[in-house]
Amino acid sequence: MPQKNGYIQIEVGNGEDSAVLHFYPPLPDGEPVTFRDADDYLSAEGYLNYDKKALADLLNSDSKESMPIGFSSGLECQERMVIKVSIDKMKATCRFMPPSMNGKLMSTRDIIAQLNGMGIVFGLKQDAMMSFINDRCYFTDYVFAEGVPPRLGHDAKIEYFFNTNPSLKPKHNEDGSVDYRNLNTINEVKAGALLARLIPADRGDNGKDINGKSIPTRQVKTKRLEFGKNIEINEEKTEIRSKVDGHVALYGTQVFVSDVFDVPADVDNSTGNIRYKGNVHIHGSVRGGFIVEAQGDIIVDGVVEDAYVRSGGQIIVKCGVHGKNRGILEARSNILIQFIENAKVFSGGYIETSSIIYSEVNAFGDILVEDKKGFISGGVIRAGGKVSTQTIGSEMGAITRIEVGMAPDHKERYVALQKEIMTYSERINKINPILQTYRGYISKGMELDQKNIVYMNKLLTELNEAKAALQQDRMEFNQLHQELLHSKHSCVDVRRDIFPGVTICISDMTITTKDKRSFCRYEKKNGEIQISTL
Repeated sequence: MPQKNGYIQIEVGNGEDSAVLHFYPPLPDGEPVTFRDADDYLSAEGYLNYDKKALADLLNSDSKESMPIGFSSGLECQERMVIKVSIDKMKATCRFMPPSMNGKLMSTRDIIAQLNGMGIVFGLKQDAMMSFINDRCYFTDYVFAEGVPPRLGHDAKIEYFFNTNPSLKPKHNEDGSVDYRNLNTINEVKAGALLARLIPADRGDNGKDINGKSIPTRQVKTKRLEFGKNIEINEEKTEIRSKVDGHVALYGTQVFVSDVFDVPADVDNSTGNIRYKGNVHIHGSVRGGFIVEAQGDIIVDGVVEDAYVRSGGQIIVKCGVHGKNRGILEARSNILIQFIENAKVFSGGYIETSSIIYSEVNAFGDILVEDKKGFISGGVIRAGGKVSTQTIGSEMGAITRIEVGMAPDHKERYVALQKEIMTYSERINKINPILQTYRGYISKGMELDQKNIVYMNKLLTELNEAKAALQQDRMEFNQLHQELLHSKHSCVDVRRDIFPGVTICISDMTITTKDKRSFCRYEKKNGEIQISTL
């Protein structure tokens, strides 16, 4: 690189001649020679008796100037290197003082030897030294040695791929109310889902200063993945995944996955609504107004109040349901419950309970109320199979209806189809006369205006749609009607008493009891409901 900084150089005289100091000013982007640097340079070469004011004036000049500096010994000055070591001993900065006009220059070997003499033995930059040798610049800093700082590592870290701190804070609605029921308490996971990843500790590397002394890096903390059952870890011990569909939670430093979501107490404001893709076990009760939905089984150790409980499997309620005419239980499979009171219950399998009081109870299979004091009093009971109980109705005349012979959802659809068929038939009967009138106009050669043409086409479209829907409904209705007529093994068993005022519907036949009967069976035979003794 070119000489940008200003510099000075001694010209040694002969014999008793004075030595001369030549001054070379800096380029516009260079640095000037300071008085202190110049004084140190001259003093180091043995020139002490010079005019200091003249030197200061010389250094302030904008052009090349010279001045005498005193008696010359006749000996040439050698090129000299001044070394500065940083406080942390990580860098050696060198600055060169020029030799006299005929003085000796330093070689790379001379530079290294001087550095070594000061204990600088590591991180020597020979490229920088060669840069100076090839293009000498004086009063300019060169970095000829640099240490290697320690490379800092990092502590081990575990990255979790689920919410490790579920919020139990309720949601504040826009109207200012607070929703205590929809709380985030469940972390659902699928089988194979990545739960956590260990980022191992990086111990880093020790550094070294220019004296060759090791600089230790900081110590780091290590960790390992901790987990319970239903979890697998990879060979590298860096990732854990769930083996099952379930929910994941972090307890302390351990990850747990369970396919059963345990609610240790009640479902209430402390838990919010429960929606889970596996099984749910509630060790307390389900309080009024709350929702429990699970794709698996639901077990409730306590009672269900006026709540909504829906299961993709079974529902087991060890105490019972006090529905207050608002509670609903729905299960794709069976329902086993201590008692049902003022609730709506729907089962895709069978229902077994000890009593039913003023409730709507529906089962695809049987409804069994077979406790020794089991009874059905009030409400509507529908079973695709049979209904078996000790007592039906009451001495007070509780209005009770028992329907067997068709699954409740099929029966509901059967009734709905009857209404739809009537509606479509009425619509067709209403459209046909209007279209017949238009056809009469056309057959007489009368031309219809655009408005009437649009209206007639609209009626034709509605007629075709109604006919298609009517045909489809009639086909479905006929299938359900055949199912209703040919249902087998459907009966109502009364193992103790049935009271007057109870309506019993088997398939398409209905009777209402007028007298009290005991130990009897109601079933359809030979086109009528027959009563036999158990």
